[in-house]
Amino acid sequence: MDGPHTLATSVYAQLRRDVLRGVFRPGERLRLDALCERYEIGATPLREALNRLSAEELVRREEQRGFRVAPVSLSDLAELTKTLCWITELALREAIKNGDAAWEESVVLAAHRLSRVPREGEEGYASFNPEWEERHRAFHLALIAACGSRWLIDFYAILMDRNTRYRYLAFADGSEPRDVEAEHQAIYDAVLARDADHAVLAANAHLRKTTDSVVARESDLSGIVRVA
Repeated sequence: MDGPHTLATSVYAQLRRDVLRGVFRPGERLRLDALCERYEIGATPLREALNRLSAEELVRREEQRGFRVAPVSLSDLAELTKTLCWITELALREAIKNGDAAWEESVVLAAHRLSRVPREGEEGYASFNPEWEERHRAFHLALIAACGSRWLIDFYAILMDRNTRYRYLAFADGSEPRDVEAEHQAIYDAVLARDADHAVLAANAHLRKTTDSVVARESDLSGIVRVA
């Protein structure tokens, strides 16, 4: 039988994934009774999971009012993108400088695994494929794995997850399809060529496309994304 800690960890992972993917919309109240029914779990491990998400600022705890999904805003997205670009540049340059043959092989493998699954889910472009999402994250983490700093990698992963929320918002209705394969190929080619300048340019252009897409859809997302 699963213990309370195992149950809390399991529901934390499920709830975190659903928040990042927009199953629960920014600002939406998270009602404990509905969540207990959805995840088939008791209130105690659910509260533990919600507190963990609150510490990560993906969920907000309101005094005497329970929990809500953290809001999103254009100003937050702008700051997030700027910071992620800074971290990406530092991590990529260090990884390219320090990476050995084993690192290169891990990048090649991650890129190959990503290329083997479609980005779209069963409902077409507007639905993301969970397996693609996992491999996409693994590819980007493989790129910086040789940077030499566990803290840098952990911070990068946190920022990537925050960016995922906006990416789902930007393409929730399937608008503005991107040639993501070409974007990844540009990063991959530059990294394997040990061309740090072009790798940084390609990686940061890749990141900024999400920001540009959300800003372009500001009027459509006005009820979800705050201007400031």
